[in-house]
Amino acid sequence: MASHDEATKSHEVIVVLVPFPAQGHLNQLLHFSRHISSHKIPVHYVSTIIHTRQAKTRVHGWDPVSISNTMIQFHEFETPTFESPLPNPHAATKFPSHLQPSFEAALFLREPVAKLLSALSPTAKRVVVIHDYLMASVIQDVASLPNGEAYSFHPVSTFIFSAYVWAIVGTPVEIDDEILKRIPSHETTSTPELREFTNRQMEHQKYSSGAIFNTCRAIEAPFLDVLAKVNARQWAIGPLNAVQILNTSNEQHKDKCLQWLDNQAPDSVIFVSFGTTTSLTDEQIHALAIGLESSGQKFIWVLRDADKGDIFTVDVRVCELPEGYENRIESSGQGKILRGWAPQVEILAHASTGGFMSHCGWNSCMESITMGVPLATWPMHSDQPFNALLVTRVLKIGVVVMDWACRDELVESLAIEKSVRMLMASIEGKEMRKRAAELGDAVKKSVAEGGDTRREFDDFIAHIHR
Repeated sequence: MASHDEATKSHEVIVVLVPFPAQGHLNQLLHFSRHISSHKIPVHYVSTIIHTRQAKTRVHGWDPVSISNTMIQFHEFETPTFESPLPNPHAATKFPSHLQPSFEAALFLREPVAKLLSALSPTAKRVVVIHDYLMASVIQDVASLPNGEAYSFHPVSTFIFSAYVWAIVGTPVEIDDEILKRIPSHETTSTPELREFTNRQMEHQKYSSGAIFNTCRAIEAPFLDVLAKVNARQWAIGPLNAVQILNTSNEQHKDKCLQWLDNQAPDSVIFVSFGTTTSLTDEQIHALAIGLESSGQKFIWVLRDADKGDIFTVDVRVCELPEGYENRIESSGQGKILRGWAPQVEILAHASTGGFMSHCGWNSCMESITMGVPLATWPMHSDQPFNALLVTRVLKIGVVVMDWACRDELVESLAIEKSVRMLMASIEGKEMRKRAAELGDAVKKSVAEGGDTRREFDDFIAHIHR
């Protein structure tokens, strides 16, 4: 944490970041904090006590110790106590409704954020607030600052946002009739409570001076072009995740799953993980277990329940596998089962990883694309069905495990087996891997000197210093 003197002395620009309290949102703005602070700009990362701790605990792709060597100051504010139910694997939809109380509680950050902004305002020429688009009401008091301005941060694909305006500005040529027919309705991807929450936040977007997206032109140029027709100012500054992973030579401190990957053939392992908001039924877990084993392919499977509102409480469901399965899989050398937090970026970056079975959260998609790894798509809720469509139908770097039209049905083990074999052991899968590798190279070039992402990020930094 920056010293008090460092945080309060006069600066040309101070940046305050306000994330939404869910893992896929928290980590993106934490990554962004690091990028901004590398320009010697003081950064204030603001969230609840629990969620600030969560963001720091789970940072991956770079050394968390390096946080102390940056100009990032963390603010952990209290919010009202909320009762968050346990995740329900049998819920009618896979949307994590059990997290809704923590979403509502985070809106009480408005008052402490307003006090922080008032305290920072006299110490800088400009106070720049970057907020998750779902936290717009929390930062509305920036409008009262004589030197304050706000920018909305969008931690999801521009594909989903551009779809809102196709009827107004026209559909990109990349979108054919077959894709249009598969665009999901928002009534099927979330809950009435979440849609009402989102609508409340949209009312406060008037305070935003521009939009920031965690994407790049190498991945989403057509959809960025669409949004440019309706956004006065926008910047595509992704990927925010690490794009180069340095291999450690210290085997003692290397994660055991990475050591296991070291002994596998290139592109031979499929990584299986469904993020932090998915709870599968025991029946679905059993079908997945059988499908993976029957595929004959090597795999690493992160088997864990969805996050609770407070991830630091110990009451966690243990997902059950068929009797003897875990010992059989690991003793045969076919796979590894991980039940805790996994080093996802490092796994995807490993030469032995050749595929990723994913829920298609935007973080996972961006990390997989960056590392040149094709996907087996199994969307669960929210933006994920849109991202799965982007991956499979537009970018053509993925196979479908679960079609959104069949979301209420059990995904049978045979379908899982076929999807894994197609991705990992077929000519089509090999072609997808080639396209994914080429796209990953393009993404890496975008963040290098002279690349599109580098130019847009530099332009944003110049803009807030204007």
